[in-house]
Amino acid sequence: MDQNNAIEKFIASWQGATASELSTAQSFVMGLCELLGVPKPHPSPEQDYMFERPVTFLHGDGSSSAGRIDCYRRGHFVLEAKKLKAGTHTKGFDDGLLRARSQGEGYARALPAAEGRPPFVLVVDVGTVIEIYAEFSRSGGSYVPFPDPRSHRIALADLARPEIRERLLRIWTDPDSLNPARVSAQVTREVSQHLASLARSLEKAGHPPQHVAGYLTRCLFSMFAEDVALLPQGAFLGLLQTHRKDPSGLQQMLRILWSDMDHGGFSATLVKPVLRFNGKLFKDASADGYSLHLTTAQIDLLIQAAQSNWREVEPAIFGTLLERALDPAERHALGAHYTPRAYVERLVLPTVMEPLRAEWANSQAAALLLAHEAAELEANAPVVKTKKDFVVLDRHSAAVRAKWREARQQVKDFHHRLCTVRVLDPACGSANFLYVTLEHLKRLEGEVLNQLDALGETQDALDLGKETVNLQQLLGIELNERAAALAELVLWIGYLQWHIRTFGNASVAEPVVHDYGNIENRDAVLSYDTKEPLVDANGVVVTRWDGETTKRHAVTGELVPDESAQIAQWRYINARPAAWPAAEFIVGNPPFIGAGAMRGALGDGYTEALREAWPQVPESADFVMHWWQRAASLVATGKAQRFGLITTNSLRQTFNRRVVQSALDGVSLLFAIPDHPWVDSTNGAAVRIAMTVGTAGSGEGRLLTVAEEISGEDGEVGVLLTEQLGLLHADLRVGANVAAAGSLRSNVNLSNRGVQLFGAGFIVTREEATVLGLGVVPGLEKHIREYRNGRDLTAKPRDVLVIDLYGLDADDVRKRFPLVYQRLSDRVKPTRDAKADTKDGAGYAKHWWLHGKPRQEMRRQLAGLPRYIATVETAKHRIFQFLDSSVLPDNKLVAIALSDAFHLGVLSSRIHGAWALAAGGWLGVGNDPVYVKSRCFEAFPFPGDDTGASPPLQQRIRDLAEQLDAHRKRQQAAHPDAMLTSTYNVLEKLRSGEPLSAKEKVLHEHALIGVLSSLHEEIDHAVLAAYGWSDLTLPTDTDKLLQRLVELNSKRTTEEASGTVRWLRPDFQSDTKAEAQSSMEMDEDTEGDGAASKGEPNRPRGTLAQVPWPTGLAVQIKAVADALADAGGALDLDTLAQRFNGRGRWRERLPTILDALVALGRALPHDNGGWVDSGR
Repeated sequence: MDQNNAIEKFIASWQGATASELSTAQSFVMGLCELLGVPKPHPSPEQDYMFERPVTFLHGDGSSSAGRIDCYRRGHFVLEAKKLKAGTHTKGFDDGLLRARSQGEGYARALPAAEGRPPFVLVVDVGTVIEIYAEFSRSGGSYVPFPDPRSHRIALADLARPEIRERLLRIWTDPDSLNPARVSAQVTREVSQHLASLARSLEKAGHPPQHVAGYLTRCLFSMFAEDVALLPQGAFLGLLQTHRKDPSGLQQMLRILWSDMDHGGFSATLVKPVLRFNGKLFKDASADGYSLHLTTAQIDLLIQAAQSNWREVEPAIFGTLLERALDPAERHALGAHYTPRAYVERLVLPTVMEPLRAEWANSQAAALLLAHEAAELEANAPVVKTKKDFVVLDRHSAAVRAKWREARQQVKDFHHRLCTVRVLDPACGSANFLYVTLEHLKRLEGEVLNQLDALGETQDALDLGKETVNLQQLLGIELNERAAALAELVLWIGYLQWHIRTFGNASVAEPVVHDYGNIENRDAVLSYDTKEPLVDANGVVVTRWDGETTKRHAVTGELVPDESAQIAQWRYINARPAAWPAAEFIVGNPPFIGAGAMRGALGDGYTEALREAWPQVPESADFVMHWWQRAASLVATGKAQRFGLITTNSLRQTFNRRVVQSALDGVSLLFAIPDHPWVDSTNGAAVRIAMTVGTAGSGEGRLLTVAEEISGEDGEVGVLLTEQLGLLHADLRVGANVAAAGSLRSNVNLSNRGVQLFGAGFIVTREEATVLGLGVVPGLEKHIREYRNGRDLTAKPRDVLVIDLYGLDADDVRKRFPLVYQRLSDRVKPTRDAKADTKDGAGYAKHWWLHGKPRQEMRRQLAGLPRYIATVETAKHRIFQFLDSSVLPDNKLVAIALSDAFHLGVLSSRIHGAWALAAGGWLGVGNDPVYVKSRCFEAFPFPGDDTGASPPLQQRIRDLAEQLDAHRKRQQAAHPDAMLTSTYNVLEKLRSGEPLSAKEKVLHEHALIGVLSSLHEEIDHAVLAAYGWSDLTLPTDTDKLLQRLVELNSKRTTEEASGTVRWLRPDFQSDTKAEAQSSMEMDEDTEGDGAASKGEPNRPRGTLAQVPWPTGLAVQIKAVADALADAGGALDLDTLAQRFNGRGRWRERLPTILDALVALGRALPHDNGGWVDSGR
């Protein structure tokens, strides 16, 4: 049988099927698989492609209920099948499919976290239609009609169309290939490459970059306009081809064309009428640079770009790539990666769309309930026997019409809400977040209009004169002028793409583009009356190195700052926080500038003005925290509904976390991903970020954790996310609130980061040290010292020394060690001098022969000790070891001024390792844990006599720790490959039961990893016993361990407040003079102790206080849904009714409200009776 006959037979055999749901569904799916040429579902132990896949719904009270997915393919789809009795054009039909969709989405959410969410939900009415819903971000967002609300429903007869069968085939075999962002990404990249080549050529010819950017922007919008038929087909490309060898003619023709597009009407250039485009883009046709004179080769580049399919350009990434193409400073990054659309959706959906879809679900439930009541009323029309009965019938008919009008009004009211909601991105760049938000708003609007149609009301194809979701609702603030202009362009291209795909180009009204002024080109965090150059006492303008320009040093040949490349320093008059336009939702990706880099990136004047204007943001917090604080404040005061922002993953570190902690008084975190791969929009660099979404009040949230990262096409890193529910703390954790633990006096004044050189010239090889006079010049041995950084401890040591002139002035150095003086004068002083304009840089330049941060406090702490404990600040494995006191530690090491091996043993245990992992931060593309000394060490409660750490037990730990330290150093000395990172990588594999490679087996022998493992196990058991917690098994009981440590910290804090301090080094710490010293050196890399977390009460679940029964059906539905969510378990009708009080017959409506919530997937019938929140 040929393909066409097989299709016809399949369609004919299933039309009008009437058998039961289960028997017909499986036969239908088997037949569809055969038609598509894909394998059929089959039972397997993995349960990854089968009928009747079991799932378990977990409820807030700890109970569960069971369900079965009609058909499931892991990583592909959930299929929910029904055999509906009603005809395909009745309201009952839509109602049944709505219930099936909700049920399918519920099954997708109930799948085990390890399996992830499939990208598709298929809803099948056997023998009638297949509906397709997609969610490509796979982060728990709502499934939306695919490819759009007007074409997601496939009728049985449509299976005869090859493109429909191809769509289904790819859902079965390669679902991600249907992701629109992937389809259009390659086209977008190719277009941007063409434009970058042309921009480079035009600038080389002498055209100013701003003229080039404006010209190319007009060109690309013209290319888009002709490809979507807003210009006559081929009009722009035709002009380029016609005038390819006449550049002067082309320059004038384009000037005339763009002027015609600005005003609309008949175009002499095209000899055809053109639409009035309006907007900013085509204004000022007489301005310099409006239309440029090109060479034939440049015209050819423009022709190549125009030949691309502009219908397929992806606005979500186009702005980023175009910004790089048009910016000479960033053009080198054009081939770099861009932020994938799925990453953006991962924040936009919980911030903007989830609350709006929850509102829509309430309105839809209200409309559904009213439609049921209308249909029931309609079905019970009075019988007409006399003339008087006609009066009764008229009243009945009027009541039916009123009920239908009321149902439609519920939908209309939500549509009005959707068309008036405002979304702000206060650092919008080229508008990728705003565009993705726009598309999802338009998708939701399509569903709303479909519902209106189902309720008997249609709306003509929308134009900008009617109420519809439009660009006035999408607000942006962007400092970069070019990016702000591109943001408007991107949004209009995206809006018109969506509009034309949905309604056709004939529906586009004039003017095509409006100048809404919704993107503001200004600073989002700092306003000021004016700025003026900063001058010194002599009236000379103060300048600084531009931070970029370098030159070759005349002596060393190394790249050093070019001191002639200077820019002015500014003073900001009447600086204050910048105002933001009113918006219900705030979402975006503010700039990544660390606290320590702000002066260099923004200038001293701006940094000082910012800190003066924002006293509520700690000076050591990152730049992005000004956005976070403002957004949280607006939400806490009711001026915004939700905010969602991207920050670096250092959000959890102390100074950034303080901003979060203070906000938790009035804000709760609804959603967080503490650590996620990201792509810097400017240079395409891979970075690690955190996502947080906040709302007013207190409540639980969703914590998503990246369980697996998979390299994909175009550099995108796909992620598999797991989810936890609970109260989200300021450190973006659920469970034990480690972030609330305060620093202990017993631990302070003992730990510091090592010296920070600020000049590679301080580091010397042993041969260079000899040339400088080591071993010959008296006293130099005290100032050229052994030196270790992180790699020296964890990988192959560099075997280098460091010049350390602490305690000497410049004259002393020149007189006693002239060779050292000259080396530092050549290799350190030029860089220090170039950066002397900043507050810190001035100090570094003044004392150029000394380390930038010599760590006076650390030197005092280590004085007199024969050895000290060190750990690498940022490292994959948390390893502690003893270093001899002669070794100077680098800034990447944390030096702990303790020489007792008992403390080394406790720190080397899994107990402290778990605490450090929970309390510390994460850094870098490798996402390695950071040992933040204020949180990891100073807040950590060591075991003592109050916990059962008896002297014999302490001695046992001491002996084991000495053995551990000696064992590692002995094996490293004997075998250079026994580096600590490699050794502990193998140890982790052994613990997990993974087989070792041949190379790892050799290392296992060289490092004697079996001995190492045994020592660690004995240390863990001994330290648990010292705490009195031998009942715990690690790592299984890590959450219990952390909770106990938090409780012990609280107990010790209370003790210390009453005067009992369990000093770790009492002879040093309890000294009056020493105790008076601060435990921290106050510089921008300091980590201080965090305040106790505020505003995080655990709201008891299951206790329902009575509230008044609200007015308005949608509000009533929300109240019932909220009551189920708060209960955390199943509620029967009577218990639910006790939640409310009010007059009238409101109880009678509860069953129908619950039925509507079940239909929309907001509630589930419980196995033991009653209803339970679906967790949606």
